Amino acid sequence: MTTTPFSAAPEGFSCEAFGKTPEGVPVELYTLSNGRITAKITTLGGILTQLLVPDRTGQMADVVLGYDNLDQYLAPHPFFGSLIGRYANRIANGHLVIDGQTYALPLNEPTNQLHGGAGGFHTRVWKAEALKTSEGPALKLRYTSVDGEEGYPGEVQVEVTYVVTQDNGLKIQYHATTDKATVVNLTNHAYFNLAGAGSGKVFDHELMIAADQYTPMDEHQIPTGEIVPVKGTALDFTAPAAIGSKIGALPSGYDHNYVLSLKPASEPVLAARVVEPKGGRVMEVLTTEPGMQLYTAVHLDGSLKGIGGTYQSYGALCLETQHFPDSPNHAHFPTTTLRPGECFDSVTVYRFTTR
Repeated sequence: MTTTPFSAAPEGFSCEAFGKTPEGVPVELYTLSNGRITAKITTLGGILTQLLVPDRTGQMADVVLGYDNLDQYLAPHPFFGSLIGRYANRIANGHLVIDGQTYALPLNEPTNQLHGGAGGFHTRVWKAEALKTSEGPALKLRYTSVDGEEGYPGEVQVEVTYVVTQDNGLKIQYHATTDKATVVNLTNHAYFNLAGAGSGKVFDHELMIAADQYTPMDEHQIPTGEIVPVKGTALDFTAPAAIGSKIGALPSGYDHNYVLSLKPASEPVLAARVVEPKGGRVMEVLTTEPGMQLYTAVHLDGSLKGIGGTYQSYGALCLETQHFPDSPNHAHFPTTTLRPGECFDSVTVYRFTTR
């Protein structure tokens, strides 16, 4: 992908003020469009606030849960559309050991650190740059995570680039370097409802996941270390099935890590496909990551109201491409250790069609 920086917004790109943080830091909202799909992203947390996609008749709908104002994003929320780091998912007991050195990470769950901690990347204001690329309009976000932030060692330079591609994809490219051995695991926490945000439960969404294994969890949602087959369980989506057809076996819904591979891919490969039968929207997820978390938003309880209305339990699904939860404490999981002179590079694409 070739890129050219722009001092003014390129075609398919616009920017507007989105308010200021309590500390007075300006926050901006950027719009990327190829004329068919449109993504809106804010510099606070790199949050994907809206993603407008047509159905089979050309009717547009916002297919991600989000808010239309900064105040709601500054308040606690369930990571709607956020960039997640320094470590996506959970680290048990905040316990991290790198090269024999133990680090105690602040906990934001009773027994775990989740999604980089209370002050993770989702809470930070990123620097933004508009780009014209060979694939489509793009937004490059940059953030420096200082040594010791949320307990992690090393100063980490992070770049995340969103691209709205000509083939109707939202491509997210992640890049990070460090000056000290650390761990890095980055993702985006978009909540998808292909019928439209706030339109109801996603039980009729047909899901295929290109994984025949998963990592079982203990009562604290930490992997036991096993890697076991999905066959014969409610987690088996190797053949397309409606989410609601299996969820009765899981009182708490889905919040599970699927094993796509035991090593990252060099180019994005198909991880999942979701079909919303009424409007015909289809979303394919392609990634270089070895894992993906399926979460069906069971903790939404109708108390949050966003752009699409009231957000209810099972009103969305998340497909968070990632390395495995708690990988630093499981030596046989794909490593998340990043050292000076190395680069963390990852690509995920959410590509849209209709049927």
